[in-house]
Amino acid sequence: MTRRTRLRVLKWSIAALLKGEAVFGTHDLLLFILSGLLLNISPGPDTAYIVGRSTQLGWKAGATAALGIGAGVLVHVTAAALGISAVLAASARAFTIVKLLGAGYLVYIGMKMLLARRNYNRTGRTFEKRSISLAVILWQGFITNVLNPKVALFFLAFLPQFIDADAPSKVLAFLLLGLIFDFNGTLWNILVAWLSARAASLFRNTGQLRRWIDRAMGTLFIYIGIRLAVIQRG
Repeated sequence: MTRRTRLRVLKWSIAALLKGEAVFGTHDLLLFILSGLLLNISPGPDTAYIVGRSTQLGWKAGATAALGIGAGVLVHVTAAALGISAVLAASARAFTIVKLLGAGYLVYIGMKMLLARRNYNRTGRTFEKRSISLAVILWQGFITNVLNPKVALFFLAFLPQFIDADAPSKVLAFLLLGLIFDFNGTLWNILVAWLSARAASLFRNTGQLRRWIDRAMGTLFIYIGIRLAVIQRG
């Protein structure tokens, strides 16, 4: 494909996007992006985890948590595209198992936040006596997202609305939409991490207040875990 041909394809894709026409088996892509952004800013377990790590350990930890969550979203997108997530929607037992695993993990993280002994340095960041590596934070963010069955059901319900009935490959169209949603969501989550870390830096000299923030975040995780445990498939 020549450079001129690539430019024509790009211009066609942009024009189709602005007109709401089908693009690579999808339609109303601009509406999808705007809707996805509105959904991404809605707070949930992912946001709570990012805010918690950012306020405790700084921007790098929060951004790492955001990347872990983004990796988890890719798992859900792939599973939904291949039809694996449909098993969760159809099987009450599978849904319940994943739900309870996710709820238990959130409660576990919350309890660790509540019970961990911390040091407070001059930057206002908190460090658990047993240091947490970025790899662990990445893994925790990944698991927090993967073990939330509501995310899988969300992609099954939301993405197909923007896939053309005559799409040559519905799987590729599904993956395209999922990647767009995940990319935009990860950018938003990184912004949340930065804002949370900046806000936490205002309390760098108030260790007692920071302790209460840590306790509040731990309590929030336990609450979200319990809430996840009692949700129904809907």
